[in-house]
Amino acid sequence: MTEVTQTPEDGASWWSRAILIGSVVAAVLLPLGAIGTRLGIWQFGTGFLLLAGASVLAAIGLVTGLAGIVAASRRRLRADKPGVLIGTLVSALILGVMGAQFYAASSVPAIHNITTDIADPPQFEAVVPLRGEGSNPLDYDAEELAPLQQQAYPWVRPLEVPLPPDAALRRAISVLEDLGLEIVAVDEAAGRVEATATTFWFGFKDDVVVRVRSSGAGSVVDARSVSRVGVSDLGANARRIGQILDGMADG
Repeated sequence: MTEVTQTPEDGASWWSRAILIGSVVAAVLLPLGAIGTRLGIWQFGTGFLLLAGASVLAAIGLVTGLAGIVAASRRRLRADKPGVLIGTLVSALILGVMGAQFYAASSVPAIHNITTDIADPPQFEAVVPLRGEGSNPLDYDAEELAPLQQQAYPWVRPLEVPLPPDAALRRAISVLEDLGLEIVAVDEAAGRVEATATTFWFGFKDDVVVRVRSSGAGSVVDARSVSRVGVSDLGANARRIGQILDGMADG
């Protein structure tokens, strides 16, 4: 008996088209959940559900795609191979992206309030009315947060700079602007600048305050970064404080 080989002209099978379409839908859901949240079309919870849906579709696409590749090769289904290969690769890419996010979340503590001074954290004033209802509280519970923060980010500490307070405050404003943060208020008398950072995809907002105090011949700089929503910040607030301190140290 002669084995019949499928040609591209025969058209792809329904199952190979389903794998490809599923991967395309998953690829659309991935940015759609984030962009819709940023534009205010839905709450971030809905955005996360769309990401979860994309992950489920991608997982199904990867498993069925691998099986489809084997079937298409053994049965010489030439018309099915392109769609199955593309669908499998897209699904694998989506799972890789989501896996990286999951790893980032699992590798850091589920906290979103980070400060260099756990005993006397810099306080927010101007950003308070901007945070809106439902935002995370601004209170820093040192008993609960400090041990987690110090274990995960032991380098988040006050910084001594050889600048007088007024010059250090100007430097802090420049550093925040260079990082793309929106300056909300500057209180020269208190040596404090408040700003807001907005994430690219979801548009999540984190509030930042930098405090400058006189210390010997120079100044001591403290920074604090707090997410408005969510439990875990994936380490974003600590990274931001690190960037601020690095910018101040380089000045």
